Amino acid sequence: QVHLVESGGGSVQAGGSLRLSCAVSGSIGSSLCLAWLRQVPGREREGITSIRSDGTTEYVDSVKGRFTIYKNNGNNTLYLQMNALKPEDTAMYYCAAGGAWCNLRFLPSFPYFGQGTQVTVST
Repeated sequence: QVHLVESGGGSVQAGGSLRLSCAVSGSIGSSLCLAWLRQVPGREREGITSIRSDGTTEYVDSVKGRFTIYKNNGNNTLYLQMNALKPEDTAMYYCAAGGAWCNLRFLPSFPYFGQGTQVTVST
C-alpha cells in the first residue's frame, strides 16, 4: 500500500507559477513509478507527467516545456513545478503511484493516488 498526500495548489494568474508537492509513504518499492494526473469536472482524469525509478520522465504535449516533474528520494517527496500556467490548466491535480509498468495513457496502471489539490488559473 502506498499513501500519497498532495499540497501546494492554489489560485494564480495566467503566466504565473506554482509548485505542487506530494508526500509518499508506505510500501515504496525500488521500481515505483510516480505521476501527476489532473481532472476537470465533467471530464476524464488524464495523466500529464510521470517519473520512473531510474529518473526517466514523460510529459504529455499540453504541458511539455512548461511543467517539470522531479523527486527527492531523501524525503520521499514528489514535485511538480508548473510555469507559464494557462487557464486551461485549471483542474484538480492528483499524485499517483504505480509499478514499473506504469503508463500515462493507461491510468489503471496507477492504482494509488491522493486526495488531490486544486489549481485555478485566472485570466
